[in-house]
Amino acid sequence: MINMKHKAIALISGGLDSILAAKIVQKQEIEIKGVVFVMQFASRDIDGFSARVKESADAVGINIKVADIAEEFLKVLGSPDYGYGSQVNPCIDCKIFMLRKAKEMMEKEKADFVITGEVLGERPMSQRKEALHIIKKNSGLENYLLRPLSAKLLAPTVPEEKEIIDREKLFDISGRSRKPQLALAKQYGIKKFFSPASGCLLTDPMFAKRVRDLMERREVTGDNIAFLKYGRHFRLEDGTKAIVGRDEKENEILSFLKKEDDMILRMKEKAGPELLLRGKKSSENIKKAAMLVIGHSKSKHSDSEIVEFWEDEKDVKTLSARAMSRAAIDRLRV
Repeated sequence: MINMKHKAIALISGGLDSILAAKIVQKQEIEIKGVVFVMQFASRDIDGFSARVKESADAVGINIKVADIAEEFLKVLGSPDYGYGSQVNPCIDCKIFMLRKAKEMMEKEKADFVITGEVLGERPMSQRKEALHIIKKNSGLENYLLRPLSAKLLAPTVPEEKEIIDREKLFDISGRSRKPQLALAKQYGIKKFFSPASGCLLTDPMFAKRVRDLMERREVTGDNIAFLKYGRHFRLEDGTKAIVGRDEKENEILSFLKKEDDMILRMKEKAGPELLLRGKKSSENIKKAAMLVIGHSKSKHSDSEIVEFWEDEKDVKTLSARAMSRAAIDRLRV
């Protein structure tokens, strides 16, 4: 029976570590409120990701809340106190930010403490002992942050000292080996989990290149970053952005994300990609955009094709152009 006197907020990623951490505490008859923080731009498939996390949590009887923190996180992304990982992934600052949000949730829910699935030494940047201390200190949670998988290797927390949690039933897991966690999963009958680390686009070199391009131009906004995981990206004159859809689905997404002053270009009478133009709509930029459309179509060897373009679909114009050369395309690519 769950002890309704005590409650914990658990950060759930859908990965095995976070599921195990929540389950370890739940088995001590603590009510668990799970939360998964999402950022639309940082996941290739946010709906699929959320569904997998929910499935993993449901399988062990943990209810979760999905919270979109993208807009607030952009400030952290632009200027992290503890720097980036291999690409533009500010892992330490990201964890601090999420834990601050979890602290707000803890206070609102009148919960006793917060749980994470962090494992000492598992990740070189954010799970070193020094990093874990920095995260704890700067989150504002201090000793109300419990890491059940490595708790015996860390200083006792308030819930342990108050005997809300039995420290002897926590663990001393460390390092990158997954064997202890897999053994615990078997013991607890946990079968549904996945690896969330591979899903963060901030660690992807191509995506990171596009993010840096926005940073350099001071264009990191929710609207601009929403485009980064779709299409092929190019810079034209005056920093104007051109995004070419890679398939029919991306064509639809670009049309959906179009703002009032963006322009759409596509071939008039033949199938091919759509291009979204954001920035200066000079005749030179429109011509280059048309050449990009043809250059990414099956008509790229044609002498001339008709491309239609518009800001308002009630006022469609056309122009004749030929495909941009591969070398020119590569020079403009972001």
